[in-house]
Amino acid sequence: QVQLVESGGGLVQPGGSLNLSCAISGITFGSYGIGWYRQVPGKGRLGVSCMWLNGDRTWYSDSVKGRFTISRNSAETMVTLQMTSLTPEDTGVYYCAATLYAPKPHEMCATSVNDYWGQGTQVTVSS
Repeated sequence: QVQLVESGGGLVQPGGSLNLSCAISGITFGSYGIGWYRQVPGKGRLGVSCMWLNGDRTWYSDSVKGRFTISRNSAETMVTLQMTSLTPEDTGVYYCAATLYAPKPHEMCATSVNDYWGQGTQVTVSS
């Protein structure tokens, strides 16, 4: 069973930075896509950044392009979202998701239909 555990959320001032981590376990075969999604109260989960776990192709939403960076470790057991120049609009619960044989990253991020989800981590950007 694939398990995803997010960490690294918290309260940060505007202009600050946070690194979110997604610890991945249970993946033994197949090609997975990994994505970070943000959810605010009353709204659905929106894709922020997605990538293929065993590839280099990445995608970012326009709102975070140039400020966020998604990356993985060589063992493919950790995916990190580096967030810089944070604004209050970045506030929300951030979820890590995984999908087996995911489409291209921009297609994966366009939908919130994924095989596995983490429990989420709260990010609050406020002064």
